Amino acid sequence: MQLTEFETMVRRLADEIPDEFLDGIAEIVVSPRTVAHPERNEIFTLGECVPLPSTSDDPDAIQSRVVLYHGSFEALARDQDDFDWHHEIWETLTHEIRHHVEWRAREPALESLDEAVEHNYARLAGESFDPVFYRDGERLPGGLFRVEDDYFIEMERDSAGGAIRFPWAGHRYRVNLPADLAYPAFLSVQGLEAPPPGELVLVLVRPPRLLDVLKAPVPDQREIWAQVD
Repeated sequence: MQLTEFETMVRRLADEIPDEFLDGIAEIVVSPRTVAHPERNEIFTLGECVPLPSTSDDPDAIQSRVVLYHGSFEALARDQDDFDWHHEIWETLTHEIRHHVEWRAREPALESLDEAVEHNYARLAGESFDPVFYRDGERLPGGLFRVEDDYFIEMERDSAGGAIRFPWAGHRYRVNLPADLAYPAFLSVQGLEAPPPGELVLVLVRPPRLLDVLKAPVPDQREIWAQVD
């Protein structure tokens, strides 16, 4: 999508957002820049909400500039044959406006979600991560947590081995746990009838112990196959 087409779509979608959510948004602008993640070459910043300088401590006085980076969208689109420009622009635009709304309300939920996304990137890259990061994701019915396209089911267990059961997408599944499993464990479930866009991860935790407080455990990560129960 050319820059001019991109700008037109951004303007059109911005017009669909109710005025009360735009209160304090000084401007919504498009930049041609490509903004890569400082540490992960495959990740790009699609947009930002930039707070503008203010001399007042009144949250209602907070003003922001929302910027969408056309170059970043283009970089992602080159690697995805089914890239949905309309969806991605809308998601980015509303995400950045939500930052502004939450800053005004002094509500840190979205900031925490962005941190959870960063820890999930680290998990996928095999790097160290906060083992409870998913709890800052979107909470869904049935004890599910969502961080972007990945879903997490937290289950408490005090021993390795044996079998556990869990529901997903209208089915009940059974998985056999390795006898050498260490906790906390992040088990990427394979063999689902209807897998999510990303991963379904069983997060197995044990009851809190003093040793876990004194020394943070290293999560055990592996794939595991499920069978319909």
